[in-house]
Amino acid sequence: MTEFWLISAPGEKTCQQTWDKLMMATTRTNNLSTNNKFNIPDLKVGTLDVLVGLSDELAKLDTFVESVVKKVAQYMADVLEDSRDKVQENLLANGVDLVTYITRFQWDMAKYPIKQSLKNISEIISKQAMQIDNDLKARASAYNNLKGNLQNLERKNAGSLLTRSLADIVKKEDFVLDSEYLITMLVVVPKTGYAEWQKTYETLSEMVVPRSTKLLFEDNESGLFSVTLFRKAIDDFKHKARENKFTVRDFQYNEEEMKADKEEMTRLSTDKKKQFGPLVRWLKVNFSEAFIAWIHIKALRVFVESVLRYGLPVNFQAMLLQPNKKNMKKLREVLYDLYKHLDSSAAIIDASMDIPGLNLSQQEYYPYVYYKIDCNLLDFKV
Repeated sequence: MTEFWLISAPGEKTCQQTWDKLMMATTRTNNLSTNNKFNIPDLKVGTLDVLVGLSDELAKLDTFVESVVKKVAQYMADVLEDSRDKVQENLLANGVDLVTYITRFQWDMAKYPIKQSLKNISEIISKQAMQIDNDLKARASAYNNLKGNLQNLERKNAGSLLTRSLADIVKKEDFVLDSEYLITMLVVVPKTGYAEWQKTYETLSEMVVPRSTKLLFEDNESGLFSVTLFRKAIDDFKHKARENKFTVRDFQYNEEEMKADKEEMTRLSTDKKKQFGPLVRWLKVNFSEAFIAWIHIKALRVFVESVLRYGLPVNFQAMLLQPNKKNMKKLREVLYDLYKHLDSSAAIIDASMDIPGLNLSQQEYYPYVYYKIDCNLLDFKV
């Protein structure tokens, strides 16, 4: 279960008492959740007006940074292709798995100095997330182009004999080259038509060189035959071949072109391998940065919302609950009973009402401050 509930309640006589009450209600007797204290430092409060405005801004920033975190995680999965099972071990925050990072959360004083105002801290996070988002777009675009070009070339070298590239199948000695009068054609013949081909190819048109056909390659459905004829008979031969359900491939042996295609494929393949390592490293580093920023936003939101709801001086306990999946409904009821005295209207408040500072339109409203953190960041189960 990778869902967490980040909640806060006002300190009783002490914040420890608030914590003890929660533990008593949710873990001592009924194992509803696994709980950890969530440490938020003494941040600068500022004015009430600023807090109300910031509450709305942080809600938007939370959504944006979560989307960046998910994009980086999803792109990591796309890049790892066949090693998708390795995605989770690359999605770390500060070198530890996400659950460990959240449950042992410590504010990063170096990145987000608490002497700065709350607005400044949120702007630092916003700039950082936008930078990661823009960099990801640029890197993904470059890598996807490379991957797409390589896949197109690989596709050309696979598939049916009717459509695939023939460059890696044929050899120079299969062709009559540099002749003013003769030309070698390549014909795709269904396996069921081999006998018919051998019987009729010499008479499909005039000027076919007798006994000049050779089977060069076959796949499951058909074979590729060469046949030599006079250049002036080409059109007539193609027409008659089509009538007999033999397909003449439009192919001219050109060593330079074939060499260039092979080199292009090697170059793209090498470039992809070269870019893969640095790209995965960039994704790991920036996933960690984005995830850490996201959890700091959650901390900011809890702080701002707790001050708006519970007033000054700052006196609340932030707590991180990891609900037991089977008991989520029961946990909600227990929390409601525990904290309903904080807000008598909470049970009947309509989530579509818009009260400044209390982002009700975004989520359910409870008598305690509540934010969900969902660590399941990928669209597929690894």
